[in-house]
Amino acid sequence: QVQLVESGGGLAQPGGSLRLSCAASGSIFSIYAMGWYRQAPGKQRDWVTTTITSMDSTNYAESVKGRFTISRDNAKNTVYLQMNSLKPEDTAVYYCYANRDGLMYWGQGTQVTVSS
Repeated sequence: QVQLVESGGGLAQPGGSLRLSCAASGSIFSIYAMGWYRQAPGKQRDWVTTTITSMDSTNYAESVKGRFTISRDNAKNTVYLQMNSLKPEDTAVYYCYANRDGLMYWGQGTQVTVSS
């Protein structure tokens, strides 16, 4: 089992920044990838970004490319999502995930609201 705890959501103005954190615990040694999805009200959960834990590899959805950056601190078993130049359409609940042995594990979600 892998446990994921997110933090760092909140309210930001358009053009502002927020940083999300996702701390992993439990059976983390075989985690292949970690990343983020988001779900806006009334919409499906959409993929945002992924980092492959054994490689220096990251991927981003086109809608966030150039504005969001995923990074990780292996010593702290934590993944971060730096979100810059935020737009109202970035408003959503953001979910951290981990892929371990083909299974997906999810955090509880953290609300991000972008509004003036």
